[in-house]
Amino acid sequence: MVERWSWSGWGVLSDRLGRSARFWGLAALSLLIAPPIWAEDESESSAPAATRTPLRLMLAWQPQAQFAGYYVAQAHGFYREAGIEASLLSMGHARSPRAALETGEVDLAVLWLSTAIEARAEGVPLVNVAQLFQRSSVVLIARSSSNVHRLSDINGRRVGVWRNDPALPIEALLRTRGLEVKRVPQSQTVNLFLRGGVEAMSGMLYNEYHLLINAGLEPEALTVFRLSEYGIDFPEDGLYALEQTQREKSAAITAFVAATRRGWEQAFADPEGALDLVLQHQRAARVPANRIHQRWMLEQIHAVMGDPGEHGWDWRLHPEDVDRVGEALQHLEMIDAMPTDIERLGVQ
Repeated sequence: MVERWSWSGWGVLSDRLGRSARFWGLAALSLLIAPPIWAEDESESSAPAATRTPLRLMLAWQPQAQFAGYYVAQAHGFYREAGIEASLLSMGHARSPRAALETGEVDLAVLWLSTAIEARAEGVPLVNVAQLFQRSSVVLIARSSSNVHRLSDINGRRVGVWRNDPALPIEALLRTRGLEVKRVPQSQTVNLFLRGGVEAMSGMLYNEYHLLINAGLEPEALTVFRLSEYGIDFPEDGLYALEQTQREKSAAITAFVAATRRGWEQAFADPEGALDLVLQHQRAARVPANRIHQRWMLEQIHAVMGDPGEHGWDWRLHPEDVDRVGEALQHLEMIDAMPTDIERLGVQ
């Protein structure tokens, strides 16, 4: 088994994040102590409680508009109408969605495709039951004033990079373009970039980019490289289960996916109502709640997912995407080889 690549110098973060980091730390602690588990209200159209199948889903991060469709499906009773007793868990810092899935803590988890392939290569029998985000929203952000106008301009610069799996797309970009940078570990805030600790940072177009705008930077002050425009377009949020769970609860999972579709359709049809629910979840989890930022996030998620069209969204996992991401994982030495049973990753 190959070893994961890792960065040095994690200690530099503590000197740079300041008051905002302490706030986020308290928010994270609140998730560890009592991560919110949301259940639906009863409605007349709900299936009888005795006939509903319980399903627990762990989302890929703290409450935010990235998960609005799930919140809407739950609040509007779509899961119960489908015969599902759904519980939504936000990711705490003590365990990842993958770990929660492996240990049986949850039935379903939101994972990036890269994480799922890596897990499958390590013998974890994960299967994809719906691929919601077919495109990548990962960006590399730099200040225009630092004379970064082309991707090659970041050569030799200090670049903020996330830990482990989320770093894969950025790392793939750097490797394929032959760029040598000084990697600096990046936390969940944008403070390191704002304070000049790095000259470029990793981000999501729907999140970190807009946080920088909210912090007072003008769009023209930033140079943004969308990885999807450089051939690094790895699918992100997908719904995954263990093979055994998928076999034993196949009908329930299919119903859950259908109800989730309804949730996302409703979220995009009534974005302000969806934002009300997002903010409720954020306040319950004691994480910062900003309607303007969450509205931006929901709009960007809508752009990623597109409109459902006449036949609905294409939530299939495509073999060419699996091959492309798997090749990147091998190139980065995060897996030795593609799993021999990789075709079993997709069951749609």
